[in-house]
This record gives sequence, structure tokens and C-alpha cells, in this order.
Amino acid sequence: MAFDFLVPVEDKVLAHCELLPPQALGKNIFKHTERKGLPVLANATIAIFGVHESRNAFEKKMERLDISGLRLQLYKLMMGNWNTSIVDLGDVEQGEEVEDTYFVVKEIVAGLIEENIIPIVIGATQDLTYPTYRAFDGLKNMINLVAIDSRFDFGDAEELISSNSYMSKIITDKPNNLFNFSNIGYQSYFNAQEEIDLMERLLFDAYRLGEIAFDVSLAEPVLRNADMVSLDARAVRAADIGLSDHFSPNGFTGREICAIARYAGISDKVALFGIYEIENSVQSFQLMSQIIWYFIEGVNFRIKESPYLDKESFTKFIVPTDDEDLIFYKSNLTERWWVEVPSILTSHNKTNTPALLPCTEKDYLEACDQNIPERWFKAYKKGFN
Repeated sequence: MAFDFLVPVEDKVLAHCELLPPQALGKNIFKHTERKGLPVLANATIAIFGVHESRNAFEKKMERLDISGLRLQLYKLMMGNWNTSIVDLGDVEQGEEVEDTYFVVKEIVAGLIEENIIPIVIGATQDLTYPTYRAFDGLKNMINLVAIDSRFDFGDAEELISSNSYMSKIITDKPNNLFNFSNIGYQSYFNAQEEIDLMERLLFDAYRLGEIAFDVSLAEPVLRNADMVSLDARAVRAADIGLSDHFSPNGFTGREICAIARYAGISDKVALFGIYEIENSVQSFQLMSQIIWYFIEGVNFRIKESPYLDKESFTKFIVPTDDEDLIFYKSNLTERWWVEVPSILTSHNKTNTPALLPCTEKDYLEACDQNIPERWFKAYKKGFN
């Protein structure tokens, strides 16, 4: 069983927990220890585990990721007003081959998702997105993947898989369960024009750093439709991560990345959250632990809602256009917005039923001025035979 390959949380972390106040996360997380073994998963909401695998790093790692150092910072943080049950499963060590590590990660994630437990994966390199994506095989037919990243990570065609090319592997590998890929925070000078063109041809969505930084709430509807989220820590600017050589002067601020993590947690579709490419420094560990805290905060305040399930809880808006009416729904509880895909396009899709896309109030106001976002038409085309 894959869970047998998990190694317990280190004793120094457990000893540190003894000094923490009762309100701290470290006192309230059920941990995998040498003495007690794995925690009971029966009532768990979230499961944290680390992965010590970096052999497919594009830029070779000079030192092992200190996941225990990150835990020390995470465990110090105070619990919110939460009802979620959190377990820490410990770490996955490197297998004899990289593929062995991938297999164990895939099996652990699949087992957790099958039990409706949300894994938070802490990894040294972002190629671990691939085995976590493959964990959905047999569990869900089509997957929406969102990467918070300054790069698209398509890499070179000759390169099988690395932390800089895992998306090429996901796109080409069978079975192809990827329905949509969205990137939040790409920076144009890090991506070849061919990669940007490929995103367009594949009908994928990409949001530039400046666009999201100007209005971070634009990330919410993107994440609301995600099944899994992969966060590259290098999407954060160097000043906020600890002035590392591997990070860029431009990127998300600590405040912005925490807000994005909370949006990911609030989404009732997100079944997996991964953080990768973490730098070994106290400031980096502090920010990564706060990102995890905000994701957990979001999960705790999830509300499962849909205009199709409970129309009485929504206000319906009809916007006439040249082709036909656009129908918008606004939640009376959360004030979130959805738009119904026009039947002129859904009449040709696989399900022949209207689709509901997350959107913003700004999208509604733009539609009132007859400005229809291009990304909606991308979503329509994905449903075509």
C-alpha cells in the first residue's frame, strides 16, 4: 500500500509542538508519528504531506527541501474559526527511480481524493503536478487544472518531463483527461511566443501577472472551476520570498498570493492543492505556511451552491445580445456570479445541455455593454464534437 511509504513527521517538529499554545495548528493537527503511526483518516477534511523528490528539476537542486522547517512555521500559526479536521501524513522519500516516487504520490493522492479528503502536497519541484494529475484517472473523466506560475512549463519537445516541461507530458500522455488548463500570473518575457500561441491554439486560458495584480478577484472564477491547483512558489516576487537568486523581482506579493490561495480553498471543486519550487529559508517557509493557512481558511468556508440546484437563492439577470439573450445568476448569499452558455453554441456540444461558467460582476457589466469575454467562447468550443 502506498501509504506505507510515508515516513513520520520528524521528532524535532513534534518536540517543538509541545511548546506551542493550545490554539496553534501544531496542537490541532493529527500527525503521523513513529510511536503512533498514521493518523485515522475517517473524519479528515485535509491531509498534508511532503515529497522529497527533485531529480527532474530543470535547475538542479543543490540542497534537499527542508519540509520540517516549513512545518515548524506552519505549526506556529493559530487556528481559525474552523470545523475542518487536518492530518499530517509525513513525507514521501525518493524512490529508487523517479517513476517510483511518482507512483507512490499518485496512489496516495488517489486514495485521499476517493475518501473526499483534500491533499495539500508540499514538493521540491513542480513536475510532481504530473503524478497528482494522474491520480484522477478512474475517479473523474475530465480535469480542469489551474497553475499559478510565471511560466507555462511546456518545455522542449525532446524533453520527456521536468519541472519546466511537465505540462507537455500532461497534454500528450494517455489517457488524456485534461479538459482545460488555466495559468494565473504568467510573465511574457519568461515564455516564448510559440508557447503563448500554443495556449491559444489549445483554447487554454492565460492571465498575465499585471492583470491579476491589478484586480486579484479576477482569479476567483478561474479557481472556482478548478479540480486541482499547482502553485509554483517562483510566481512570488523575490522580495517577498527572501531575495533568492532563483526568483524574479516581479511576481505576486505575499498578500496577493495568499488571497489567491484562499480563493482556491473556497472553490468547492478544488480537490487538490500543491505547492512546489519552495526555497529553503525562514521567510520562504513563513510565506508558504501562510499560503497553506489561507487555503485551509477557504476550505472551511466552502459553500456548495449552483443556480441549477436552488434557483430561489439566486437573482437572475437577462442581457439581450445580437445573437440571443445571455443569462446571468448572482448568488444572494455569496454574491458570486455565473453565466449560462448560449444555446446557439451548446446545441452542438457533447451533452447538448446548457453550461454554467463562473464569472464576475464586471463580466456582467461588460456584457451589458455588448462586450463578451473571449474566454467564454473558448469554453464553448471545448464542448464541441
